[in-house]
Amino acid sequence: MKLTIFAATGGIGRQVLEQAVTAGHDVTAVVRNPNNVSAKVHIVKADLAAADPAALESAVAGADAVISALGPRSSAEAGVAWQGTRDIVQAMKATNVRRIVVVSAAPIGTVPSPDRPQPPKHDPGDGFFMRHLFSPLAKTALRKHYADLARMEDVLRESGLDWTVVRPPKLTDKPLTGTYRMAYGQNLRGGWDISRADVAHYMLRVLQQPETIKQVIGIAN
Repeated sequence: MKLTIFAATGGIGRQVLEQAVTAGHDVTAVVRNPNNVSAKVHIVKADLAAADPAALESAVAGADAVISALGPRSSAEAGVAWQGTRDIVQAMKATNVRRIVVVSAAPIGTVPSPDRPQPPKHDPGDGFFMRHLFSPLAKTALRKHYADLARMEDVLRESGLDWTVVRPPKLTDKPLTGTYRMAYGQNLRGGWDISRADVAHYMLRVLQQPETIKQVIGIAN
């Protein structure tokens, strides 16, 4: 499969890149700093905070699917996820590429956005402590990050593309297991964390699962 991976040097993106190469996929990595890519893949240099449309179109042209691990690494970068995803979507439409898989975050289903100004107060998959303690604390501490991801999901819902959103909880650097739980449209009860490697594994896996198109999927150990 011919894949284009955005944010391919980040925590999840690097895992997606490594696993995709190992699986024998034809990979194009879109990164800000090509020196951070050690794998022998095609590289396109692009900063999603100020993207060149021509560069993005060249990166996605001919791809069977796009995988994006784009997200803000700090409050100062908030906005990069939705704006970068908007630019990726435009490039995909210009080059007739339809399939995209992105990573979001577990609390986003309850975060307001321009298209969802009054989301549900609680995620149906969250237990008592997640619902009343940990999720509120996370949404306060990461308010700008989550607002960015919520708006990113708006962009995908409006895109008309064949999208899948993967929402993990707390991310760890534990090794790949390939064993995790998934739930359509909600989080996982007792799903406190998951490794970046397992998130990457699932993002590649859904490319073979048409039933995941236009679905938001919770994932956790």
